Amino acid sequence: MSHQQPLSSSVQPTDIYGGDEVSALVLDPGYCNTRAGYAGEEMPKQVLPSFYGHINGRDVFGDEYIVPKPGFEVRNYMNRDSVVEDWDAATRMWEHVLVKRLQPERSTPPSKKGLNVSDDGDVPMEDDGNNEDAMDALEKPLAENPLLMTEAPWNSPKAREKAIEISMETWGVPAFWLSKTPVLAAFAAGKATALVIDVGGANTSVTAIHDGMVLKRSIQRSPVGGVWLSSQICRMWDGSEPKVDVVPRFMVESKKPVEAGAPAEANLRKFDFDIHPSFRAYEEERVLTEFKESVVEVWRGPQRFTTPGNEDAVRTQPGRVFEMPDGSNQMWREQRFKVSEGMWDETAAYNSTDEEGRVTKAQTIPALIKAALEGVDVDLRPNILGNVVVTGSTSLLNGFNDRLNHELAQMYPGVKIKIHAAGLTTERRFGAWIGGSILASLGTFHQMWISRKEYDENGAGIVEKRCK
Repeated sequence: MSHQQPLSSSVQPTDIYGGDEVSALVLDPGYCNTRAGYAGEEMPKQVLPSFYGHINGRDVFGDEYIVPKPGFEVRNYMNRDSVVEDWDAATRMWEHVLVKRLQPERSTPPSKKGLNVSDDGDVPMEDDGNNEDAMDALEKPLAENPLLMTEAPWNSPKAREKAIEISMETWGVPAFWLSKTPVLAAFAAGKATALVIDVGGANTSVTAIHDGMVLKRSIQRSPVGGVWLSSQICRMWDGSEPKVDVVPRFMVESKKPVEAGAPAEANLRKFDFDIHPSFRAYEEERVLTEFKESVVEVWRGPQRFTTPGNEDAVRTQPGRVFEMPDGSNQMWREQRFKVSEGMWDETAAYNSTDEEGRVTKAQTIPALIKAALEGVDVDLRPNILGNVVVTGSTSLLNGFNDRLNHELAQMYPGVKIKIHAAGLTTERRFGAWIGGSILASLGTFHQMWISRKEYDENGAGIVEKRCK
């Protein structure tokens, strides 16, 4: 392999690395959403649900297409570990967001439009043998855009190779890079060394970063994320008096206002076909998300919520009212703290009949932090605890950062702890994407890209060597 000299940032590396003229694309796939946009921008231009519709053997992407139809099924191309499971669907979804939604319409060359056709109906063709390859390269959808993609820190080598293969072979990108989400979230917070606590939809992970590198022994993850919290809310609703039934919005035709705690008075839509359970579950999750955003709160501490007296104290305080799509509404007081307490204290979690919903002590956030730091050299710990970066949508729960501060102070007395959590909700939701946008737009990053030439020389294995 010919070793390439690092380029000084003053030299425009247009030939290989996709220089400054064309903006690089940043793609951040997750279990709940897939985010995409141009490097150098503050926010992703497109945020699509990673759930997509499947009907009559065809896939449809985008929230606006997820509507009740006969035989309409909702699927996800990722599994709950935030690792791609269905590569065909992933490729189509990513191409949809990167090409159809981000790229301007390309004009069709005249030869393809039936123009320039001579009288006898034949199109005069020049000797196109050597031009054909060049045309092919241009017709690949992303031939002009370098692509930076994010991945979970536990992604498998096989999946990483598949990602570069799709990008280079199918889309024809001129340059490619794969970055781990916690590293990018740390960059978004302006840190090269940090403890990244990412509380996302499908799971929560705690990872130590040192000088922009993931410390592999520190990687900890647990299923205690947004989807787990939804299952806790369902348990709470099942056990509450009166029992709360989730009626998704698409089923409600009209409703009348009713008193708190009174049964709903709503006309429900009738469908002359069966609604697929996956569609119903997807729509119920929307209601649960709304409940999480407006009602659920984290007990701030300093003690645990289960400490005697705390629950009674909360009962005397004003609660939050939540109205269901069918008009039934109720006041929530101590329950809204109890439902999230399982993230910190496994004994407080609602008991679950299925394996997925059960929480062990090792899966709680304090235990993940402890395990992550135990995998780190003792000398590095103070520096890492001085830079705790909080990211992920579920970390936006009210009171989350206060509780985290109390837990860390109890676990590591005498150590200076500083939490960095972006104040803007968008920055917390898109932390990894924003970090990718910053990284891919740096002049000094040009020499890092894996170029098309390197890929052709080394094959997909290059991604394991280069993207550590």
